Amino acid sequence: MPIIEPEILQDGDHSIEVCAEVSERVLSAVMLAMFNQRLLIEGCLLKPNMVTPGITHATRATAGEIAMYTVRTLSRTMVPALPGVTFLSGGSSEEDASLYLSAMNKIDGLPKPWVLTFSYGRALQTSVLKAWGGSADNTAAAQAVLLESCKRNGDASQGKYEGGTGSKASDFVANYKY
Repeated sequence: MPIIEPEILQDGDHSIEVCAEVSERVLSAVMLAMFNQRLLIEGCLLKPNMVTPGITHATRATAGEIAMYTVRTLSRTMVPALPGVTFLSGGSSEEDASLYLSAMNKIDGLPKPWVLTFSYGRALQTSVLKAWGGSADNTAAAQAVLLESCKRNGDASQGKYEGGTGSKASDFVANYKY
């Protein structure tokens, strides 16, 4: 199954509107490339960023604003045949990433023909790795943290997460490289 991973990074002071505009241009080009490569769209997953303002932007967006801009951008660029969108956290805290995803899944009034879920690395496992700390003695504690993280994000994938169980510490890394 091809996984397409375009990402607009949070580095910078751009507004959420600028991120939405750039994301729309990038995702439109990605969709065209998928067609030009004759990919079976029904067998692909998209793994994009959420539409957020830059990390140093003066105004922080709400979960509802991020959800609206993200779903609107997807509805303008992705065909309904795409089965799922599995989001990157982009350096958002565990709590914020989960709240954003939950807010997306609660949206009414915008087309959402795809499954909206998570493909977080940092926002799924940062607290788990901290709890484990590299010690076998901490395995049970780390497993409990992982179970809570999976529950939180499973609920968010259904629009049922209301907040309160994720770390609020930022996972942002400037100039992050894969």
